[in-house]
Amino acid sequence: MKLADVRFSRQAGAVVAHLTGEIDMSNAQELTEAVFGATGNHALGVVLDLTDVEYLDSAGIHLIYRLGDGLRVRGQRLALVIPSTSPVNDALRLAGVRRDGNVFAALDPALELMRRTDRAGSGERVGGRAGDDDQI
Repeated sequence: MKLADVRFSRQAGAVVAHLTGEIDMSNAQELTEAVFGATGNHALGVVLDLTDVEYLDSAGIHLIYRLGDGLRVRGQRLALVIPSTSPVNDALRLAGVRRDGNVFAALDPALELMRRTDRAGSGERVGGRAGDDDQI
């Protein structure tokens, strides 16, 4: 089993967290802390790039909710990159999670969301309430 790795970059005023490997209960908390630790208050938000994630269990789904909730409290946004062919889609579908306006199939549209946020100069979030049990 290849546990998840994360690398960070900064683009469009946001922190982009590129995750690879498998996200499960053995590493979800550590990944959450790493993403929050890499995201300063000046960032518009986080783009969580799950393109290269091979496996995501319920702990990984909770990671997404915790990030969304924590960023929202700080006035920041969360955007997810999940290609249509990703196994992450199956995990979210089986968990009954509705995809919302903050989920993108590629990185560029997610970065455009951050650029629009920057141009608007507002801290309002995109999409529905990430804290709802059935929606990210």
